[in-house]
Amino acid sequence: MQESNSIELRRSMGFWALTLYGVGDMLGTGIYALIGNYAGAMGNAVWMAFAASMVAALLTGLSYASLGSRYPKAAGAAYVTQRAFGLPMLTYVLGLATLASGLTSMATATRGFTGYVLEFLNAPGNGALAYVVMLAFIAIMTSINLRGIKESAWFNALCTVIEAGGLLLIVAVGIRFWGSVDLLQTPIDEQTGAPVPLDLRLILSGAVLTFYSFVGFEDMLNVAEEVKEPERTFPRALVAAMIVTTLIYIAVSITAVSVVPADELAKSSGPIVEVIRRSAPWVPPALVTGVSLFAIANTALLNYIMGSRLLYGMARQGLVPAPLARVHTRWRTPWVSILLLMVMLVCLALLGQIGDLAQATSLLLLCVFVVVNISLVVLKRRPDEPKGRFEVPSAVPIAGALVCLSLIGSRIHSIYQTGNWTAPALAGGLIALIVVLYLVMRPKVTVEESAVA
Repeated sequence: MQESNSIELRRSMGFWALTLYGVGDMLGTGIYALIGNYAGAMGNAVWMAFAASMVAALLTGLSYASLGSRYPKAAGAAYVTQRAFGLPMLTYVLGLATLASGLTSMATATRGFTGYVLEFLNAPGNGALAYVVMLAFIAIMTSINLRGIKESAWFNALCTVIEAGGLLLIVAVGIRFWGSVDLLQTPIDEQTGAPVPLDLRLILSGAVLTFYSFVGFEDMLNVAEEVKEPERTFPRALVAAMIVTTLIYIAVSITAVSVVPADELAKSSGPIVEVIRRSAPWVPPALVTGVSLFAIANTALLNYIMGSRLLYGMARQGLVPAPLARVHTRWRTPWVSILLLMVMLVCLALLGQIGDLAQATSLLLLCVFVVVNISLVVLKRRPDEPKGRFEVPSAVPIAGALVCLSLIGSRIHSIYQTGNWTAPALAGGLIALIVVLYLVMRPKVTVEESAVA
């Protein structure tokens, strides 16, 4: 392959392309596959979980919008953290923790895509065909990512329009059911037989579950170097994407519990299909399956793009091997990082059940957001630090950090009650592994602008 260590990434994304990128990333596959889980935890009040997590995410999202207008750089949280604190180990841990989250999301999407295809073909889930579909899917995503950000943005736009259209179809055919249920009704506690109290603790636990549905701003920041006029475009696109996504989530969640009782929705293996079946039986299930495939493919590709740009940015900082910063001279994509992630993705996707790992990395991502919010506070108080075109008061990142900390605390309390410490143990193990890797490699920051002023 043709390559260069000095050529920059191509700036091809404008406001609409970046907004669609964010909407597609945030919508992802969660609302299609996990709305049943959310309804099981919150009952008919599931929309409140989305509203609460939107408020929580918006605070951190505004911090990211400000950081994107100040430092439109690849590596996202890793770049900002290093600039604020000048602590390579902290930067290294945050960068690879974010990468781990993206990888598990990609692996989950890969296995989800494979499952849908096999179900459509009525084929066994553990045969040779499963591996063929899985590897073919990864190869296609790799090819799109390698080809360029413009091509990736077009594919993302196509997938986003299809998956958003599918969700809007659900709202359109189910809106006549609105008002038929109590939207404040919570699930029944199996021990007491009474409804679970609709209190702050329940809302926070629900927000923890749905918070991950709004975290596309980290992925958006990682492609800032491929955005036209990022100082102006990035904040507007991020806020627009969050508003659009929130409206869709709340509308779909209200529709879902209005059409299908929350307890039945929670038990359904295909909750969205069940909503369509009851509200519009004339819609073929294959249509929903097709839309879901596009949503899953979009999630995988956007996390793939994020991970490769994160590695590219960290390589330019000197935190990971320099070859990962190589850019193809024709396609202007970080091809070495892309191919490395492909190998890692194949290995992770073949492991099988990675649900606990996904929960662990989502918990780590909350920790990343805490540090990023604090980083913005530090940078805002530095007199000689350049300002961005979109500034927020220090109260915003402080509140964002506190909200994320409260979500972490709520998650740990929930784990304490259930006694299942697998996810936090895996999170701690990942951090320990990353620290050991750092101590072995002893990377040194080489980008002057990333050091503390």
